[in-house]
Amino acid sequence: MNEPKLRFPEFNGEWEEKNLGEIVTLMQSGLSRKLEGKDIGLPVLRSNNLIGDKLNLSDIRYWYVVDDKGANLENYFLKKGDLLVNFINSINQIGKTALYNGELNRNAIFTTNIMRLNFNSNTDVFFIHYYFQTKKYLDYIQSITKPAVNQASFTTIDFKRFKLNLPSFSEQKKIAFFLSKLDEKIGFIEKKREYWKTYKKGTMQKIFSQKLRFKGENGENYPDWEIKEAKEIFINYSNKIHDGNLPILAVTQDKGVVYRNSIDIQIKSSNKSITSYKLIEPGNFVISLRSFQGGIEYSKIKGISSPAYTVLKPKIEIVDYFYKYYFKKEEFISKLNSAVIGIREGKQISYGVFSEMLLPYPSIPEQSKIANYFSIIDLKINLIDEELGVYKDFKKGLLQQMFC
Repeated sequence: MNEPKLRFPEFNGEWEEKNLGEIVTLMQSGLSRKLEGKDIGLPVLRSNNLIGDKLNLSDIRYWYVVDDKGANLENYFLKKGDLLVNFINSINQIGKTALYNGELNRNAIFTTNIMRLNFNSNTDVFFIHYYFQTKKYLDYIQSITKPAVNQASFTTIDFKRFKLNLPSFSEQKKIAFFLSKLDEKIGFIEKKREYWKTYKKGTMQKIFSQKLRFKGENGENYPDWEIKEAKEIFINYSNKIHDGNLPILAVTQDKGVVYRNSIDIQIKSSNKSITSYKLIEPGNFVISLRSFQGGIEYSKIKGISSPAYTVLKPKIEIVDYFYKYYFKKEEFISKLNSAVIGIREGKQISYGVFSEMLLPYPSIPEQSKIANYFSIIDLKINLIDEELGVYKDFKKGLLQQMFC
């Protein structure tokens, strides 16, 4: 039966099955032009402006008001209520959508990788926008998508064949309104998270530049920071004494040092090769194989890693979390990137280069106070992330139950 599992009590009866092509009144792709970064006339929405089922306007490109190839650009002006769909993109982004509600407050156009949809008067565009976030829709998009070396795509013919079930217009509007309120809550939590991340970034800048200093328990000033070469603080730790039964670790940009089997990475390791793997212990730092991964990661776990990683172990007393945060400072990562050396697979930081870098060395009590301060901020951000995850999971469940 074409009825959802979860429904508002005032509605009943089956939903009507339609092909997408039956309810669409406009299905149009945009223009392919070599766009400018400076404002030369018309803002242009591209596929990378469609992120997380909404528009991200942080990176806009532009085109001329008068097209140099003679196109009538007015035919591509975006209008409030346009539903934008990525139909030429990566496999992960293909089919993702966003609603345009006049956010740019001026005439704007869109690129050829985006398709805009309008619908007949019996179809609520907000309802369709939520329908296009369901597993049913996303699975269909994957089934019609044709992979390619650069970008995947699907045809409008296949897209129009998507079968969806529609309730009455009033029920469509009520479902969309309910989900929009949930999105408002999710958006509020995301803004809260962004505030704390921005606050942390700004505070790191002030503390590590010593524009902001902590004081001791009795209000006394801490000693001036020492400056040491990295080799005075960290040794190149290459301990290969293990029985090979420890878990294999990998280094990621977003999660730091993790168990390799917890991420999507397929690397075969023989019993012989594992004997050359290095030991990583809690409190060690690991130089990423590629500097673009963020440079240096902190390990909370014990295991073994590829010998290609450089493992750092403190040789003098430190508060490890102080350096955990310092190594994530933008200026430090930039300094690392300027010192990379070329290897066949990419770029790498050698211990030799790292060892000559100058690092701050505050007194241990001040290191501890700084580390605790940022740990409290991280705890706040983690709690917000958990709250956000709960609401996103709740929305995902509703999408499964409120549509059929």
